Amino acid sequence: MEVKFLDLLKVNEKYFPEMMNTTKRFFEGGWYILGKEVDLFEKEYADFCGTKYCIGISNGLDALRLIFEAYKALGKLNEGDEVIVPTRQLQN
Repeated sequence: MEVKFLDLLKVNEKYFPEMMNTTKRFFEGGWYILGKEVDLFEKEYADFCGTKYCIGISNGLDALRLIFEAYKALGKLNEGDEVIVPTRQLQN
């Protein structure tokens, strides 16, 4: 018997109309890097977090790189320090 871990279709179904409208607006805008949608996301997410700034980036590795650069600038991390992160092995 297979037990579903998470039914994303069911979880997100109520958001489909808004997601489809946003996706349509994104594609029709022609800006796939930066653009109005990213500006709007950054502002809304910063407001949500109660902070002044938010930077939208492309992926988790870029996020880690920015964090490490900030830690180096703050003197909490030095060039050459080892950073160990967990991994998740996918099962076939």
